[in-house]
Amino acid sequence: MKLQDSNNCVSPELDRSFTDQELQIIEAIEAQYQHPLSKKRPSNSNPHDGDSRPKTRRQLPTSLFASPPLRPFSLSPSQADPKMKYPAMRFGGQILYSRTSMEVEKAAAELLQILEAKKGETCQVPIGLDIEWRPTFKTGALRKTALMQICADANQCHVMHIIHSGIPPSLQFLLEDTAFLKVGVGIGGDAVKVFKDYNVSIKGLEDLSYLAKQKLNRNSQKWGLAALTEMLVCKELPKPNKIRLGNWEANVLSKDQLQYAATDAFASWHLYQVLKSLPDRVKDAAS
Repeated sequence: MKLQDSNNCVSPELDRSFTDQELQIIEAIEAQYQHPLSKKRPSNSNPHDGDSRPKTRRQLPTSLFASPPLRPFSLSPSQADPKMKYPAMRFGGQILYSRTSMEVEKAAAELLQILEAKKGETCQVPIGLDIEWRPTFKTGALRKTALMQICADANQCHVMHIIHSGIPPSLQFLLEDTAFLKVGVGIGGDAVKVFKDYNVSIKGLEDLSYLAKQKLNRNSQKWGLAALTEMLVCKELPKPNKIRLGNWEANVLSKDQLQYAATDAFASWHLYQVLKSLPDRVKDAAS
């Protein structure tokens, strides 16, 4: 099947949103990797064996099956249990949504005033920052960044629909000012994408995954935002595919999309506060 017409334009088939059936398939595949089915043991009984006498088996000492004691993880304020279902993390403050150039400029200017007032408290003001873009069926292609969400405390979170507004001057100033520390998992990759999409350089970055390695004794662990949320605060970060893989370029975002976006930015800001409160891990004397 040809994917391009005579003008080398991408077929609309590649630019459509995921259907409910496709989302169900994606969720089923993810579930297989997250919860692999245990294989059934082959039965030792023979259905054609006429001997119905009960078979006795030698029992091994129960001590062989005893689990070794777990080492406590003392540097974390909360100890995550992978088998436990945690309550969902949800941003409970005010979500400030802006989508036109004037609205985003006004929102960024107001946010700058709040952040400037916080400068006296610390040398760098941390803000949780995250971006979203619409998924595409075309291999190797990424659509333009559609959304930028910024959270500087537990009270307010700005969700800016920059696919419609662009990045106006006040927002650009905020992003380029190193006095405002932008924190998040994979924040460097987000900064590269924003630069490619809007020619704006986000400066003053702190990747939570690297910070976690400094604070937690897990050198080989590749931290994601959801995993860090469970480890540090025993909360689950909801990632429903219907929202995560939805249309972030819509004319107006839904309430669920706004809540999802705000919660991600809030989680980054909140986890940064938790990680910074922990002492640096003690290095081995031999290293």
